[in-house]
Amino acid sequence: MDIRPVSTAEECRQVTALEREVWAYADAEEIPSWMLAVSVRRGAILIGAFDPGGGLTGFVYSVPAIKDRQLTQWSHALAVRASERGNGVGRFLKLEQRNAALELGVDLIEWTFDPLQVVNAHFNFARLGAIATAYEENVYGESTSPLHGGVPTDRLLLEWHLTRPHVERRVSRAGHPMVRADSLASAVLVNPPGTNAGRLSPGRADLSVDARRVLVEVPGGFSGMLADDLPLARAWRLHIREILQAYLGRGYQGVDFFLSPDAQRGQYLLVSPVA
Repeated sequence: MDIRPVSTAEECRQVTALEREVWAYADAEEIPSWMLAVSVRRGAILIGAFDPGGGLTGFVYSVPAIKDRQLTQWSHALAVRASERGNGVGRFLKLEQRNAALELGVDLIEWTFDPLQVVNAHFNFARLGAIATAYEENVYGESTSPLHGGVPTDRLLLEWHLTRPHVERRVSRAGHPMVRADSLASAVLVNPPGTNAGRLSPGRADLSVDARRVLVEVPGGFSGMLADDLPLARAWRLHIREILQAYLGRGYQGVDFFLSPDAQRGQYLLVSPVA
């Protein structure tokens, strides 16, 4: 696999085609190839993963942004063709994006993601070292993508501080097991789930826990849930919205994610900045 900047008009057209393939977007929702070609001339980062024949199998795209008067990058999209997922392509793309940002003098990349996609959560927190600072409701509004299933497109806002020791440790692991502090055993689970027809169902959420560390449980298989149990998917969306808005609103930050071995559930670790 060749991981390198996307540089030609034809490669930009391949990016647009892969968007359509991965997200099943209507034409109006994809990033036009001409916009990709123009933006990379003025500070956008567009990295592609190419097979030996020159075909695009994945890409990551971010644009220049400003936060608190500091130059940052906003990572708009990361996509990998289904046949290549699980092969580390996404990780290599993000690491190359990190290198490119550092070369531009940028040490913060931000993006959003669906907090109910547990594999993505594990990737963002455990593999990359991103942190969650805010929860935003229905970011993309109504979407034509079947991947969104008609439920609100709520997202967690992530910050990837590229040079912090926490990030350095995570990105240098290269697949080795994580060693986490014993103090995590004291974290309080605020939403023990129930079960419904073999699937996890939302339990009662305790929004008043005042512990240094809390855990928030989410179900696996959310994409399948969108397809065959939409009421349960909506219930989980609103349940997790309530919890994360409450705790992040009180100053907690999401700093890690623990994925079960079978990916059937996961837990966010939220930490309060106050000892």
